[in-house]
Amino acid sequence: MSAAGAAPGGAPGGRGPDGPVAEGRVAEGPAAEGPAAGAGAPGGRGAAGKVGVVLVSHSAEVARAVAELARGLAGGAAGVPVAAAGGGPDGGLGTDAELVARAARAVDLGAGVAVLADLGSAVLTVKALAEDGELPGGTRLLDAPFVEGAVAAVVTSAAGGGLDAVAAAASEAYGYRKV
Repeated sequence: MSAAGAAPGGAPGGRGPDGPVAEGRVAEGPAAEGPAAGAGAPGGRGAAGKVGVVLVSHSAEVARAVAELARGLAGGAAGVPVAAAGGGPDGGLGTDAELVARAARAVDLGAGVAVLADLGSAVLTVKALAEDGELPGGTRLLDAPFVEGAVAAVVTSAAGGGLDAVAAAASEAYGYRKV
């Protein structure tokens, strides 16, 4: 985790009672749970872990806030690793490929990693990392609205859905009507 972030209570590299804390520029990996040995295929349900979720935003604050919102609306999302990967390399607005790659590795429990991005260049960053093999196997960029899709992804992962179900739920958030 960057020096800019700290977990609740001031401890760097935070883990809350429900998994990695989405504080700082990127949440630390779920060290206590480790990679899911013997997890199922990326599209299915992992035997030992849940689908991880990475939220890529041009703003560290937006990424953290959406991660916090998604976890809160998912009842704490016990066991769902969620990482906020926001901001550029200098800490300002932008995207940081290394930050995104670290976030994906941090939340990978072996059941797949769902990545949601806020705007065009964040999408391009994720696609470039995938093409270069810099993301864990089973990582999927989701075509979904950022906020609603994040909530749907975290809720579905918390309920035990595999990567295909998480992707479908996040994508279906495009259909959520407000009026």
